[in-house]
Amino acid sequence: MASPTQDEPDATVGDAPPPTSSGNIDDATARRILRKIDYAIIPILFLTYVFNFMDKTILSSASVFGLKEDTHLVGQNYSWVSSVFYFGYFFWTYPTTLLIARLPVAKYVAVNTFFWGAVVALTAACSSYGGLITVRFLLGVAEATTTPALMFITSTWYTRDEIPTRTGIWFAGNSVGGLIASLLAYGVGHIVDNVHPWRWMYIILGIITFLWTFIIFFFVPDNISTAKFLTSEERQWATDRVVISGTGRTEQTVWRWDQMLECLQDPKTWLIWIIALLCQIPNGGTQNFANLVIKSFGFTSLESTLINIPYSLISAASIFVTGWLAGRFRSMNCILAALVVIPPVVGSALIVSRKSIPHGVSLFGYFLISTGPSALPLLLSLVQTNFRGVTKKMTMTALIFIAYCAGNIAGPQFFKSSEAPHYWTAFRAIMICYALVVVLAVVLRVYLQMLNKKRERDEGIVGSSGTSGAVGGGKVVDATVGGHGTEAMNAVQLQPEDYEDTTDWKTFGFRYRL
Repeated sequence: MASPTQDEPDATVGDAPPPTSSGNIDDATARRILRKIDYAIIPILFLTYVFNFMDKTILSSASVFGLKEDTHLVGQNYSWVSSVFYFGYFFWTYPTTLLIARLPVAKYVAVNTFFWGAVVALTAACSSYGGLITVRFLLGVAEATTTPALMFITSTWYTRDEIPTRTGIWFAGNSVGGLIASLLAYGVGHIVDNVHPWRWMYIILGIITFLWTFIIFFFVPDNISTAKFLTSEERQWATDRVVISGTGRTEQTVWRWDQMLECLQDPKTWLIWIIALLCQIPNGGTQNFANLVIKSFGFTSLESTLINIPYSLISAASIFVTGWLAGRFRSMNCILAALVVIPPVVGSALIVSRKSIPHGVSLFGYFLISTGPSALPLLLSLVQTNFRGVTKKMTMTALIFIAYCAGNIAGPQFFKSSEAPHYWTAFRAIMICYALVVVLAVVLRVYLQMLNKKRERDEGIVGSSGTSGAVGGGKVVDATVGGHGTEAMNAVQLQPEDYEDTTDWKTFGFRYRL
């Protein structure tokens, strides 16, 4: 990482660690430590994302169990109730990315989870359009922290080869949350009382989320150096492995305006941003209108909740498999992002043609759309693995979630109430957006290939897309794909400058994953 050609950062907080060796460890020891990290971190991130998705999307199930009637929604009111969540998300996205890098991240996530659980429970008290708009906006504010924080935690603990798979695992909580929400809605939908099923959905989820706050607060460490489940030697090894094979150290850093400017000047920033925007326009609509669309195929409200279960299973499997493949093969990320959105192009085309085809074929088209959400975690992995420098990475994180908000705000507006239950405009828009994603994902891959070849010519070395560049006096090392980086760890004597907060542009030997 340190190199005579590398620019020095302008400032750091605290003293850099002294020259250190991570120690010669074998693969068995490396696997044991990695298992300890996985068992302590990943299940909590996964379940946090399960609750995050359930609380956000239970609106779709609530809409067919009396919410629209009890809150007197008419015309495009429901579309705006769907969209306003993302106005709150947008409002808090950039401030929260600043706070994530500066505050104890686990404690900050716990506080936000407490707030979001309270907001979910309060949704049950709404009796008007104005009340729903208010709580949905506040829910967007509360949940804006979750995904950027989980990305930050993942890149803090894992190497570049491990990040895509781990991101895929916790992001799959998205679809598993959809499955559990469908089962919950089906069970609660049988309740007949004055409270009404949709209110019980929000009360139950609000209480569960509130209780989950304490798990995050007490069991997730804020950083590697405070992880009580590791010994001091294991903490040092965990720190060194992400310095060598990750995207740099995240502790003791400051906000750097030069890194923010670099992010805004980086062409790959805007390619990824446009792809994220195009992916989220379809997501915003299908997420909130799913049950209404399924009912239009001739099913009842209760049946519509069950039909969403295979949709969620397909989506979860797609996210997990593509995340594993992206972690195993360093040049597959962009290709996978293009491939997973091809079925939704076909599926939306089938739904647009539903007048001339049987309902069963239209339902098959709806299931084809389920692979589309797999594109976002692949983009998040590209951000985590291809952007180095804490400020640069967090700026890109903020930008991608601004695109996320913009797409999800726009998406429900294509579902025009005057076109219910067919929503021709919406499914044409979905088809066009995903088709453009295919093209731009290929363009991004070609651009990253060109960058890698240019850096090879300029630096005179091959470099590595698995590590953080040149380490140990300019020697470029590489970790085994899908391995634990033990060969690289044992070959390197880290110096204080290797722990410094530098960007991918200024890291000698750094190569981009494709």
